[in-house]
Amino acid sequence: MTTHADPYLWLEPLDSDEAVRWVEAQNTLTRAVLDADPRFESIRDEVLQNLRDTRQIPFFSQHGDWLYNFHQSAEHPRGVYRRTSLAAYRAGASDWQVVLDVDRLAEAEGRDWYLDSVAHYTLAPERCLLTLSLGGSDAAETREYDLAAGDFVAGGFRLPIGKNHVAWRDQDSLFVCPAWEARQRSRAGYPREVWLLPRGADWAQAERLFAVPRDAMMVSAWRFLACDGGALDMIEAADSFYRKTYYVLDEDRRTTALPLPKEAEVLAWLHGDLVVKLAQDWAHGGRLWPAGALVAYTLASGEAALLVNPGSQASVESVECSRDFILVNLLENVQSRLLAFGKERGSWCEYPLPVPAQGVIEFVDQPWNTDCLYYSYSDFLTPTGLYRIELPSGTPECLRAQPAAFDASRFVAEQWRACAPDGMAIPYFIVRSRDLPFNGHAPTLLYGYGGFEVPMLPYYMDNFGPQWLEKGGVYVVANIRGGGEFGPAWHQAAQGVHRAVSFDDFIAVAEDLIARGVTDPRHLAIEGGSNGGLLVGAAMVRRPELFQAVVCEVPLLDMLRYTGLLAGASWIDEYGDPDNAEDRPYLAAYSPYHQLRSEVAYPQALFTTSRRDDRVHPAHARKMVARLNELGHQPLFFETD
Repeated sequence: MTTHADPYLWLEPLDSDEAVRWVEAQNTLTRAVLDADPRFESIRDEVLQNLRDTRQIPFFSQHGDWLYNFHQSAEHPRGVYRRTSLAAYRAGASDWQVVLDVDRLAEAEGRDWYLDSVAHYTLAPERCLLTLSLGGSDAAETREYDLAAGDFVAGGFRLPIGKNHVAWRDQDSLFVCPAWEARQRSRAGYPREVWLLPRGADWAQAERLFAVPRDAMMVSAWRFLACDGGALDMIEAADSFYRKTYYVLDEDRRTTALPLPKEAEVLAWLHGDLVVKLAQDWAHGGRLWPAGALVAYTLASGEAALLVNPGSQASVESVECSRDFILVNLLENVQSRLLAFGKERGSWCEYPLPVPAQGVIEFVDQPWNTDCLYYSYSDFLTPTGLYRIELPSGTPECLRAQPAAFDASRFVAEQWRACAPDGMAIPYFIVRSRDLPFNGHAPTLLYGYGGFEVPMLPYYMDNFGPQWLEKGGVYVVANIRGGGEFGPAWHQAAQGVHRAVSFDDFIAVAEDLIARGVTDPRHLAIEGGSNGGLLVGAAMVRRPELFQAVVCEVPLLDMLRYTGLLAGASWIDEYGDPDNAEDRPYLAAYSPYHQLRSEVAYPQALFTTSRRDDRVHPAHARKMVARLNELGHQPLFFETD
């Protein structure tokens, strides 16, 4: 199967030095804006100690007989790709075999390489495609690597730096969607062509299979493999962030469009059925399949079958397929529940699984040609555990458990609701001391995102627990509209010209915390990154008197020019188009950069960005800080190399 990561999320890890500088900047902000409370004086030393902590679970992917893991440390800040056996992992052994040292590679080649991804060839998993980025940017180079030999394959596949999409078709050919030349890229800067590149061929000998217009967003291609030896070649042509057309590529390399709705996503292929998540209603086969549903679409017959209809208080978070089962990670009231479906006499039937139905479940790995599943579980106060289960009736085996980072018995995690201006109930999580006095003086950090149908989930607080909760702080996560907590309708309610709905929801949560006596404006800070940076930037300029501190990370802030900066044009579906006369007034009304005023007293704000960010342009944060300074304010600014 393939995964489609949200390109708007800031996912690149900081190296150890950058992390230290970032922590120092955040602690400068904390000390400056939370009344210099003496409980926070030791934060820096404790956080730096936490950075040196090696207690984190080494998650892995299983390929053949090996478990592979990417590991960074003080000795290897760029990281090593390493492997061990399942037996050794079960026994707690730490004798990993290093198969790629990224620091050594960067030194040998004199280039600022970071490892972006490793794509094993499923049927011969010691052959892989390494994707290497310069400084952690999205643009990357792809090369073929032999894990057994610990070296690049002589005469193997090698593709230039670009925002390319590259996938194995078989051991001797690749699907390549190139973006190293301007003519290959869409307006959004992503690939718009699909090529087939045989082994041993130069690019002049590659075959172009498909192309989309330049004003489309992007195209990608991949191969689904069946355990019985079958294969299905797919092309995804995205007109915009959410509107896509899927094509099947036959043996003669002809394309056939599938009759799926534009707002749908193909997630897997099993036993001849495509697993499809719908983001809009679909009239097909004489019935209406609702938005948010997960359906199995049979390619041979064109028939569809309902797997899950989440309803208004749930959503399909993710899907994985084993040899015989479709696995669905379902969010119900913003907590996970795992479902399994197997085919019996031609119909899909649900199998109960003995796993938790709360907190956060995440798929870690599903090894090829097995019914084994690795998954993790945690909640705000329960450390992460890594589990292995044999489907459908096996007992979960805990392979590793993260040690507790703090004494959770002193705290409680609850789900409360605020009332938005339009009357909608907005859920949010609050983690606090059991004996919180509710006198309005608790230092409180409110976090949010509210975009791209991405849910905010109750992850374990391994850092915030000792550094924030134990020092009297309260931590809050807002599940505002625009996110993916409750399916397409929850997202679409704050999409496009309705974007300000998410800001109103976020402010409503802040007001609810104050009304309940948790905190007050002198003790309330907000934080968000990427789309969440836009959120907190907008909240800051709309209601500056409501907050004492703002941490605005890698943000969008100039919403009248965002489409002309890097990947901005790919997000028009999410925000609207400033060049469209109908959309522009809505964008102008909330664009944080354009709403700044000299006479307003803004909260103390820290803006962070990266010079190498090739998704969200650093100009957003730079301009915001420059404008604040020009107007007589004193923001904090931190930019990594």
